[in-house]
Formats: sequence, structure tokens, C-alpha cells
Amino acid sequence: MKDNILQDKPKESPPNESFINYFFIYLKGMAMGAADVVPGVSGGTIAFITGIYERLLNAIKSADPTALKMLFTEGIGPVWKRIDGTFLVALFAGIFTSLFSLAKAIEWCLHNYPQLLWAFFFGLIIASVIYIAKQVSKWNFTAITGLITGVGVAYTITILAPAEASNAYWMVFLAGSIAICAMILPGISGSFILLLMGMYQHVLHAATSKDFTFLLIFMLGCIGGLLLFSHVLSWTFKNYKNTTLAVLSGFMIGSLNKVWPWQNVFKYRINSHDEKVPWLMENAMPSNYDGEPYTMLCFALLIIGFSVVFLLEKLGNQEKQNE
Repeated sequence: MKDNILQDKPKESPPNESFINYFFIYLKGMAMGAADVVPGVSGGTIAFITGIYERLLNAIKSADPTALKMLFTEGIGPVWKRIDGTFLVALFAGIFTSLFSLAKAIEWCLHNYPQLLWAFFFGLIIASVIYIAKQVSKWNFTAITGLITGVGVAYTITILAPAEASNAYWMVFLAGSIAICAMILPGISGSFILLLMGMYQHVLHAATSKDFTFLLIFMLGCIGGLLLFSHVLSWTFKNYKNTTLAVLSGFMIGSLNKVWPWQNVFKYRINSHDEKVPWLMENAMPSNYDGEPYTMLCFALLIIGFSVVFLLEKLGNQEKQNE
């Protein structure tokens, strides 16, 4: 019997939802945005852990031709309810708050203390693997095959050499449409996909320098990709929930290679601005790290990241009980 995690009919927002509930949704959006800024971490994982993943997919996929027809025949009110508009506004407000407010801080951390940042997210992803794997109701042959496939695909992606792409607007639009698909998948990092496409630095620079034309085109690409991919993802969850969760667990296990805290640069390249920048990295033990390893602090941050996931899970369970 097929599991039905997502409903065929778009799910309307809960009636009389309070301001404080939407404020928590805003905070969850901030957590998603913070995760999506860092290559190797998925905002979709945060959405899944905090219990809003199903609602998010239902809201996105309900923005379809039927909703457009309703807009002209019934007005904005019914359409707003159909797409769970207030929920989406609160969530994306939080996401964009993080993207603009944390972009510079995370860029600084990646440049000055990468091992500390990666340690935090390494712990977060390990706990996320445990959380999502627990959602698999039966570990049969298909689920185990899906897990192994997910590990293999994700690991292969992490060892690919990043490229440097043109920042032409058509490429910006394409990058947005592809990266957003990864951003809403638990375990797959949209930022890392941008890194592989050579667009990560362009997007990060646009966010920190307030290049609104670039960001608008990128967001249009995201919207297009999101509307298309949400239907595909909704279908896989509805028809093959167990296998899908197993594959996503594998994706996260494979992605751990990318977020190992201690990485040495073994090959540089010259970018389009004639600057020498890191290109290929290799994982090392703290004792062999080219720099200050901050071993104890890294382990402390790893434990904090691990604990955050289960704290979010607990908060998510409490919200479900209060509904």
C-alpha cells in the first residue's frame, strides 16, 4: 500500500492561526535561509525537521493554473487561502532576512574560520540523517538500494571540481531554477549546486552588494524551478515515500564528505579577476590541518549542531500536538 504524505487536494492554512504561530514560521524561514547560504547544507532539511515540509510543498504546488483561473473568477481571497499565502509570506520573509543579513557573516566565517562553520553543520547533518532515517517505516531491499544510491550520487557530486560560470543573465536564471530544486530537497544543498556550476560567488556577491537586478533574475529562475519541481517531489512522496526518504538519507550521508571541518587546499586556480583562489580540497585529520585546527572548539560546535536538530524536532512535535 502506498504511503500518502501529501494530499491530492491543496491544504489550506489552519483557521485562526495566531500571530505567534506565524512568527515561529518566520524563525523557521530564517533557519532555512541560514542553511541555504552554506554549501553542503540544505534548507529543505530544516523544513523537514521543523515539521513544515509537507505544508510547504502543498502550498507551492497549489500555485497552479487552477489558482490563476480562480484569481480572475473568484478574486484574491480564495486564491490566498488556496496557496496558504500568509504562511508562504512569513516563511520566505524569514528566508530572505537570513540571506541578506547573514550572507556577509557566513562569507567572513568561510574565509577566516571555515573549520568552525563546517564543524557546526557536520553535527547538524549527522543528526538530520538520524532524524530522516527514522521516518523510513520499513528498511526493505528497495529502501536500502535507495540509501546506497543516494550515498553514491551525493558523494560523487562532492568530489567534482567546481567550475566558474559566466554571470550572464540567462545563466543566472538557469542557475536559480536548478539550485532551488536542491534547496527544497532534504540533504541536497542548493548552495553546493551553485558552487559546482560556478555561480556561488556571483550569487553571494550579489546578495552582499545589493545587486537587485541580478537577484531578481535569480529569484525568477527559482520561482520557475520551484513550481515545476514541487509537483515532481510531491508525486514521489505520495507514491514512494519510503524509498524517497531512504534516498534523501543517503544524500545527506554522502554530503558529509563536503562538510568535513578540516580541509586542506591542494590545488588553486586563477579566477576571472586574476585572483588566486582555492579550487580542489582534501580532507585531513586535525593534526594534519594546514592551520589552527581548533579541535576542541570544533567538537563543541559539532555537538551543538547535533543538538539543534533534536531541539527543532522537539519544538516541531510540540507544535503538532497543539494544533
